[in-house]
Amino acid sequence: MNTIAADPYADVRDAVRRRLGSDATIANVVTPTLGGINRTLAFDVVEGNSRRRMVSRQETHSGQDDLFLAASDQFRILKLVHAHGLPVAEPLFEYDERDGMGHGYVTLFVEGETVPRLLQRSPKFEVARGRFAAQCGQLLARLHAIEPAEFDFLRARADSHDAIDAFRSRYDQYGEARPALEAGFRWLERHRKHDVQKRFLHGDFRCGNLMITPDGVSAVLDWECSHLGAPMEDLAWLCTRSWRFDRPDLPVGGIGTRADFYQAYEAASGSRVDHSEVLFWEVFGLVRSAVYNIWQAHDHLTGQRRSVAYAACGRNTALVEYDLLMTLAGRYD
Repeated sequence: MNTIAADPYADVRDAVRRRLGSDATIANVVTPTLGGINRTLAFDVVEGNSRRRMVSRQETHSGQDDLFLAASDQFRILKLVHAHGLPVAEPLFEYDERDGMGHGYVTLFVEGETVPRLLQRSPKFEVARGRFAAQCGQLLARLHAIEPAEFDFLRARADSHDAIDAFRSRYDQYGEARPALEAGFRWLERHRKHDVQKRFLHGDFRCGNLMITPDGVSAVLDWECSHLGAPMEDLAWLCTRSWRFDRPDLPVGGIGTRADFYQAYEAASGSRVDHSEVLFWEVFGLVRSAVYNIWQAHDHLTGQRRSVAYAACGRNTALVEYDLLMTLAGRYD
């Protein structure tokens, strides 16, 4: 007896039809290979002779222990940032109770590449690589210029109040004895500033979350780590060794130089880049990266979110700890 397989994308199709009309349909559905926190689908919406490509992001994991923003807050951020003219995927609609899909939203599709190895090596992106550091400096300056009061809904978050304490609390939950991370946290406590003027931060501004075409950056993706904090934190995260991938000699995302990055940020923002503060937040970035790896390995081992990628995070933690110790010893740029 033959059976007809259920349409795996019927929920998305029905959600689109509720917004655009019963004649709308979806086609050319693709599941991106990157990203492990959300169910992400790219698809065409066909309405008569017109065709638009869209992206659906749907929460697959949430809870009080989650350091990532809820989808509703991400969508709200996208609308605000898009209204300020920054290059982001245009937000279209949120899912609601009628859709029966939990939390998520749909945006327009943006052309570009996100895979770091291709961006670092492919001749196709040679021009983009030359522009990368300066473009990133300009984009972050524009982002940090937005009045933080527009993001007051983020003030209650632990990382908006104190990012170091938020990750210390997360690390302590696992009860793991990791001397390198203890040294990192102690160094941060000794060198931290308490009079920082907080701005709105992307929170995860790095290769992998930047859509890039042969001409340069076309969109900033993945706003689930956004919070209020010190502007140098965003600059430092892009320079953190974890996000240089196989080009550790190029501090800015494994693609560009600090000189180009800092000069562009200073010219666009009118503010000086404090090199010692960037170093502080790079140390924090390594500690933060290690905590993320511990968290994901823990979720795999406890069965909360089992995957090969999360299992590999257990080994990644040791690699980040090595980079942290070398950074504290002044051996790394």
